[in-house]
Amino acid sequence: MNKKRAQENVDRQARLKALQSQQRASERKRNSLIFGGIALVIVAIIVAVTIVIVQQVRENDRLDALAEQPIEGLETIEVTSFEHVPGPVEYEQSPPVGGDHNAIWTNCGIYTEPIPNENTVHSLEHGAVWITYQPDLEQSEIDALTDLVGERSYVLLSPYEGQESPIMASAWGLQLGVDSADDERLVAFLTKYIQGEQTREPGAACSGALDPSA
Repeated sequence: MNKKRAQENVDRQARLKALQSQQRASERKRNSLIFGGIALVIVAIIVAVTIVIVQQVRENDRLDALAEQPIEGLETIEVTSFEHVPGPVEYEQSPPVGGDHNAIWTNCGIYTEPIPNENTVHSLEHGAVWITYQPDLEQSEIDALTDLVGERSYVLLSPYEGQESPIMASAWGLQLGVDSADDERLVAFLTKYIQGEQTREPGAACSGALDPSA
């Protein structure tokens, strides 16, 4: 009887060890699948991020190359006076690209109503680009311009009554008219002239002053 019980104990121990071995093997397999899946996800994220970065670098290089080329249709205007003056100013261009202006600049940003010439010219002096559009421009075009401006600093967007082209981009002493928001010359203009060489007061602020929408 004792031998039989001893054999039963041996058999139970053997079955227990076999079961524990199977459990460990199953856990190792499950862990391998889990960690393998996590590794695949990480690799996929790294690949996706790398692709986005590479695409962005290529796009930035393309825009830089585009901005280095002469911009077709760009008008250069000589600005001979740039004093701070009170009251309204008569400008030769619509919208203006420089000249005497108000001592307070317009905060850069996106506006759905017209903004004052005199203050916004001061923003141009600080290196801002002012994109304007005819008030009756299609909403899809206005939306595209809003997306184009996005969160760029030193850019103003607003409607402008009486301008010649549907869309115009202005910087200090520079102006470009286009028919559509998807015209790549707009991107080239922004890339080249936001805080560009034409800036009379580099580093000067384009915030903390006049907010016409307030």
